[in-house]
Amino acid sequence: MEQRNELKKAGLKVTLPRLKILEILEKNPERHMSAEDIYKETLKTDEDIGLATVYRVLTQFESAGLVIRHNFEGGHSVFEVNDCPHHHMICVETGKVTEFNNEEIDAIHEKVAGEYGYDLIDRNIVLYVKPKE
Repeated sequence: MEQRNELKKAGLKVTLPRLKILEILEKNPERHMSAEDIYKETLKTDEDIGLATVYRVLTQFESAGLVIRHNFEGGHSVFEVNDCPHHHMICVETGKVTEFNNEEIDAIHEKVAGEYGYDLIDRNIVLYVKPKE
């Protein structure tokens, strides 16, 4: 029911592919999924949703503000539900993406923007890390 409301609020018609793709994104514990990952998940549910449909729906979701597309270094795009602001840490050895929040970093961004006469409207921090030796 919640997915239906989200689609309607975004001005999108409620269809089975949209519902299924949004559900997969919301229930995925990793949060960051490629279109191919989502497609593979639809195959597990016996839904007849093609890869082209997954790409088309993700583009619609992105335009409607339901998902955010990330193009982390490494080439391919990943998508996540646009539900709460956060930053990303990516392990350069494993590709694992870790989300984090840090109020100090956020406060510094606000301060710097203000010092230059701006209101901060968005931020995007990606830290590239490797395991400590």
